Amino acid sequence: MLPFWIALQFLSSLPVRLAGMPEPRDMGRSLLCYPLVGLLFGVLLWLASHLLQGAPAPLQAALLLTLWVGLSGALHLDGLADAADAWLGGFGDRERTLRIMKDPRSGPIAVVTLVLTLLLKFCALWVLVERGAGALLVLAPVVGRAAMLGLFLGTPYVRQGGLGQALAEHLPRRAAGWVLLASATGCLVLGGWAVVGPLLAAVVVFFGLRRSMCQRLGGTTGDTAGALLELLELTVLLGLAL
Repeated sequence: MLPFWIALQFLSSLPVRLAGMPEPRDMGRSLLCYPLVGLLFGVLLWLASHLLQGAPAPLQAALLLTLWVGLSGALHLDGLADAADAWLGGFGDRERTLRIMKDPRSGPIAVVTLVLTLLLKFCALWVLVERGAGALLVLAPVVGRAAMLGLFLGTPYVRQGGLGQALAEHLPRRAAGWVLLASATGCLVLGGWAVVGPLLAAVVVFFGLRRSMCQRLGGTTGDTAGALLELLELTVLLGLAL
């Protein structure tokens, strides 16, 4: 259970406290639990949608999005903001891009990216709420966090000495493949044929973003991994809503 608690502490704002600093082996194994954290988030969103039944759809969507952001502590939105600033401000230069991502300040590109991402998520949630598709809220958090597992499985981590390096180096690779397969199967079982299109769109976006990371940086960072998660969640939501 320790890898799950490590994953939950890192990926969420829930009050999880560990007894001490985990071993690198347990840190690597915690990546296997990322889809489970996504499942927990999705179930909480689903339950919240049931509790909010009867409220106006726009209000439901806004409250669900607030809960969603609160559960993650806006961790991945921060990564998206940093990556957006760095990608445009880096002008194609690797070192400049990495340097901008370490800057805690957010520029106008970051602000615009966050506003558009949250606006699109809000609108997609509004559509899903009106359709009564509460169960489908489980899919996007699972896909986003499974994508992080897939990214660390097949992409070099470019910052030496960071937390991501320990995760990547100690990830059980064969087990990771099985977890990804189980995550995809679970999504198909839950959503049926209706989710095939959104899942395929997420796969396309995943490989497109990964290729961009590898071309610019030679791999991934924590910020680009967070950006990937946010954009894949958005892709799935839009695919379900359209």
